[in-house]
Amino acid sequence: QVQLVESGGGSVQAGGSLRLSCAASGDTYRRRFMAWFRQAPGKEREGVAAMDSIGRTSYADSVKGRFTIAKDNAKNILFLEMNSLKPEDTAMYYCAASSQFRGLRATYEYWGQGTQVTVSS
Repeated sequence: QVQLVESGGGSVQAGGSLRLSCAASGDTYRRRFMAWFRQAPGKEREGVAAMDSIGRTSYADSVKGRFTIAKDNAKNILFLEMNSLKPEDTAMYYCAASSQFRGLRATYEYWGQGTQVTVSS
């Protein structure tokens, strides 16, 4: 199995920055592919950034140039660096993992509990 624990959320003003962390543990093979998703109240969960098993990344158009996904393989931590935050970035952010390529589709097998990000104008 895989366990994912997110941290780093909080409240910030528009234009500010936050760095989210996702501590991963469990079967390494089952978490070869990882991603960040977010879900705002009343909206569907959307993919924000993803990283494949060899470090290639992909981003939602809405966050390109502002968010960066990165991984510390030695510490088994996935990061999401978020800059130039906007009120529309307000959402619960989730870390996800899978043994197969999923990209930004919300079909990952393993999910964390989420961390709240609130951006005020």
